[in-house]
Amino acid sequence: MMDAARARKLADRIQQVVAEMLERRIKDPRLGFVTVTDARITADLGDATVYYTVFGSEAERADTAAALESAKGIIRSEVGRQTGLRHTPTLTFVHDPLPDSARHMDDLFALARAKDEEVAKKAEGAEFAGDADPYRFDEDIEDEAAEAGEEEPTGRAGHRAL
Repeated sequence: MMDAARARKLADRIQQVVAEMLERRIKDPRLGFVTVTDARITADLGDATVYYTVFGSEAERADTAAALESAKGIIRSEVGRQTGLRHTPTLTFVHDPLPDSARHMDDLFALARAKDEEVAKKAEGAEFAGDADPYRFDEDIEDEAAEAGEEEPTGRAGHRAL
């Protein structure tokens, strides 16, 4: 077992090693435009999960997954060599859906902004159907009461204070 801070450092190092391997050493033509987004390691250091994204289509994502799976052995040996661990953790590659979700959210925000602009354009030059401010305020009620000769306004239209 090891403390959480050391495990996090080790996970960061694994992420770095895997990213470098994919960039420089793995020459699989199926490997798409891949980015290693995170790595997590279990407390017993037996398993490491490496999260990645792929820019491109579903087919390119599937090809990249296959390429990562076939390069797992060589990547794992390099992780072991560079981390100096007695027992190199097994590696699991997981596609990280977060950037896709973020992109989807960005698209939704852009759509909402466009709709807001559309509504604002339609509202330009428009006038209120009734008064600009239909709400009654205390001053208005007091003024109306004074005009009607009431002593104490109740705040309710048509009613006198008792």
